[in-house]
Amino acid sequence: MQSNGQRLRALLKGEDLVVAPGVYDGYSARLVEAAGFKTMATSGAAVSNSRLGIDDIGVMDLTENVGHCRHIVNSVSIPVTADADTGYGNPMNVHYTVRQFEQAGLAGINIEDQVHPKRCGHMPGKEVVPLTEMVKKVEAACLARQDDQFMIIARTDALAIEGLEGTLRRVRAYVEAGADMIFPDAARNEDDIKRIVEAAGPVPVTINMGFGIRARPTTPLIPIPDLKRMGVRRISLPRMLPAAAIMGMQLALAAMKTSIETGVPQDRPDLAVGIDDIMKLMGYDEMRELERQLLSTEALEAKYGSHKN
Repeated sequence: MQSNGQRLRALLKGEDLVVAPGVYDGYSARLVEAAGFKTMATSGAAVSNSRLGIDDIGVMDLTENVGHCRHIVNSVSIPVTADADTGYGNPMNVHYTVRQFEQAGLAGINIEDQVHPKRCGHMPGKEVVPLTEMVKKVEAACLARQDDQFMIIARTDALAIEGLEGTLRRVRAYVEAGADMIFPDAARNEDDIKRIVEAAGPVPVTINMGFGIRARPTTPLIPIPDLKRMGVRRISLPRMLPAAAIMGMQLALAAMKTSIETGVPQDRPDLAVGIDDIMKLMGYDEMRELERQLLSTEALEAKYGSHKN
């Protein structure tokens, strides 16, 4: 049986560009799989925002993150990568971080070169650790994994601080340290991406396309075929689903307020799925079937007799 790391590596070796929507809970994870995507990535920002109700500034701890990711992995059958922030400390901390995420069933993790506590990669005020410190973290991560197929994704936030040349230096060093994928966050333009792909050599590069269906001030929206031609092997969409969910909830709440104010009930199937849709998405039929197998005693009582006196 293939591990999730093996399955993700197989996708990266295929012909198609791998698209990994960002997920943050059971609903979003199951929707991604139901839509036919082959892999997904937890969004640290979305998990932190949705669980804690605060900005992504490194407050969520390792235990919270791993536990939440374990539930997501268990809810789907496709490989999931996780956002492990800075690895939660020095290279020794990274060792235990990798072990915990690997044991939770993830296909791999991002470890970034920001100073702890980190902040969202598209926010101002980021700082990065020295190159040598991040190299030791990548080496520690590779050493810690028990399955060599578990992917160590080295993320760099250096573009905003050290520029392109400093970023390229880091990319080469992280590749040499054993990183399985390079993740340059907040890439500014196509030239940045092309140069980074070249510097990474045979190691695949993943690019954060943010909302995917809406522009933002940092990385521009680039057509998928163009990214593929540049040599990018994976794109992540960490903000797409939380942003869509927020808009959907805002519209539903506005409709409910109108109903309250006017006293007229609103039947809005354009704003909310039905209960049957929820039950199908969450596998209610499968659970009922399992209940019939495990909880029904009629057949056993007919065969062995009732246990009642």
